[in-house]
Amino acid sequence: MRKLKVYIPSVKFPPISVTGNYCHLNCAHCDHHYLEGMLKVTRRNLVDYCKALEREGYMGCLLSGGLDERLKVPLDRFAEEIKAIKRETSLKLNAHVGFIDEDDLEWLRYVDIVSLDFVGNDDVIRRVYKIDKTVKDYLRILELLTENKIKVAPHITIGLDFGRIHWEFSAIDTLAQYPIDVLVLNVLIPTKGTEMEGVPKPGVDETIRVVEYAREHFGGEISVGCMRPFGRWREEFDRKAILADIDRLTNPPKNVLGWAKTVREVEILYECCVL
Repeated sequence: MRKLKVYIPSVKFPPISVTGNYCHLNCAHCDHHYLEGMLKVTRRNLVDYCKALEREGYMGCLLSGGLDERLKVPLDRFAEEIKAIKRETSLKLNAHVGFIDEDDLEWLRYVDIVSLDFVGNDDVIRRVYKIDKTVKDYLRILELLTENKIKVAPHITIGLDFGRIHWEFSAIDTLAQYPIDVLVLNVLIPTKGTEMEGVPKPGVDETIRVVEYAREHFGGEISVGCMRPFGRWREEFDRKAILADIDRLTNPPKNVLGWAKTVREVEILYECCVL
């Protein structure tokens, strides 16, 4: 088996929202919930904040936030700040973006990698994100980034269709055609206060079949990301994912990490799993 890289980003790689708790969307699976746990910055303090992170021993940060009316995380409005961070610190930057276009290429060259949520089904996009976009729009972003040699890590959320698994396999086939080094697999968490609060968690074995399919059909590294159910679900899933020969795993339970060291060579990293 390959060496397993275990990522614990909360130690040295915090997520930052440039929009506070604001998002133009009201997605069925999130509805702003995941913004609440992020650190909040403004244009005025972002550079100083990142300098302080470096002084305190942090390795980098995830630049994220909600989508604005353009359906972008408005990182383009922080372009000069992003350049200053890369010029004045050694921090790594992972940028979580929305529907970027050619105008964004100039500042995107200053980040280390782009995290792109990828949905491979038009109907799921409409019902979950409630936006007038299609799979072709996501592929345009992917092509823009790869053609301009900007590293991108697509994220698939298994079970995004209200807990049902179906479109994920064809999405993996599509992504396998692009020059991508790492594919991130997240899993739906039915989140309190959202439309999906009452949906069942995707089954562990059904979810593992997607992981195994990715291992077989995607040529790059397979990473299990930080979004997946907690408790016994995570323990069972993580063990099976490790045996399925994934390359990267984020925030496993301590007992699973201890067990992993008995079946795989393990390296622990304190940054985002896409780096």
